[in-house]
Amino acid sequence: MQNKIKKFFYAISSTMLFFPFLVLGQYMPPAETGLPVNSLYNVAEGIMKWLLAIVGIAGVIGFAIAGILYLTAAGDDTRMGQAKKAMLYSIIGVVVALAGLVALQFAFTMWGGTAKF
Repeated sequence: MQNKIKKFFYAISSTMLFFPFLVLGQYMPPAETGLPVNSLYNVAEGIMKWLLAIVGIAGVIGFAIAGILYLTAAGDDTRMGQAKKAMLYSIIGVVVALAGLVALQFAFTMWGGTAKF
């Protein structure tokens, strides 16, 4: 029982020692921290652009692989069908990613901003 009380006391006292650092960290102006100050839209736009680039690259690579599969099918109908499906899915993936970017621009325009591409 004594050990539990000592551990509790040590935990509380160590927390109280570091508490001023936590409180003072809240009052630092953003300019002094060196961190970027962005709106939620700018953060979402940056993430969407990165995701669009990744999906675009993956779509082009997938389309190229599907083209190679189609060329190496050698008249086999099942492999040609698989290659056509892969081509279709890569195109659909790129279209969905572009639709996400359009939806983001639409939302920003509806909130009163100007559209930028």
